[in-house]
Amino acid sequence: TQKSIEEIMERPVVLSELQVEPDCRNLAEYLQKFDLPIQCLQTWEGIKKASKEFLLDVAKENVRYMEIRFAPMLSVNSHLDLENVVQAAVYGCQKAFDRYGVFTNLILCAMRHHSPQQNHLVVRCAREFLGNGVCALDLAGDEAGHPNEEFEALFEEARRLEVPVTIHSGECGSARNVALALQYGARRIGHGIAAIKDPALLEACRNAHIGFELCPTSNFQTKAATELDAYPLRAFLDFGLLATINTDNRTVSHTTLTDEYTFALEKLHIEKEDLRTLYKNSVEISFASDSVKHQLLYLLP
Repeated sequence: TQKSIEEIMERPVVLSELQVEPDCRNLAEYLQKFDLPIQCLQTWEGIKKASKEFLLDVAKENVRYMEIRFAPMLSVNSHLDLENVVQAAVYGCQKAFDRYGVFTNLILCAMRHHSPQQNHLVVRCAREFLGNGVCALDLAGDEAGHPNEEFEALFEEARRLEVPVTIHSGECGSARNVALALQYGARRIGHGIAAIKDPALLEACRNAHIGFELCPTSNFQTKAATELDAYPLRAFLDFGLLATINTDNRTVSHTTLTDEYTFALEKLHIEKEDLRTLYKNSVEISFASDSVKHQLLYLLP
């Protein structure tokens, strides 16, 4: 049935329903924490409100541009079709820009556990809204249970429709998934931790100017990484890769971008002089327009 955020939140919510526990064992367990937030994204008003309030939070951190991953098929129901879901999110982001001045784009996520029919609808929807609030397509979900080999046709269609692509890969130990993401035309890799196992793959990614979206807190929570000294952010930068720092999911991981940069400085062998490189990498690999990129670089001290 159709429910508002207020109706869902009438009962007390325990943080453990929203945030991952310290003893999280893997990515599949991490993903279970999305269940309750998704319940709040089942109406036009709920999606719009969530978009605006989310961007209010990031504006407080002085974020000026953000690409928001969003799995619209998870909000499709008897009263919202796919286009309505995306329209609601785009509208909420536009209202947030008017109020908070944060540039945004949506990255529409196809889900690994969804049917090919559902995911192909997401690709076509990304094409429909491309340049009008949507900037790219992603593939997210249980990477171990549904490796990249299953989705070649999906990315063939994205390439045919000229939809930019970033793919969650290498979060569950598979360097092959990173290699396949590169083969499928991804301009960025979500996480990509396992690429550190394959120097030839790292070189191929460097030569192709592939961006890496590292999410330190989440990576340790899902056990994509287990040792601070082995975390690949420092190695990726030293190798000349376009590595960046990201939050993954702020609610589930209980983190902010400020927290992630602080963690990198304190624990991951990142120095203050690296912050400028990380910022420039973020701008370079973004799907933003050239005019927005110029504005973002102008803000760099």
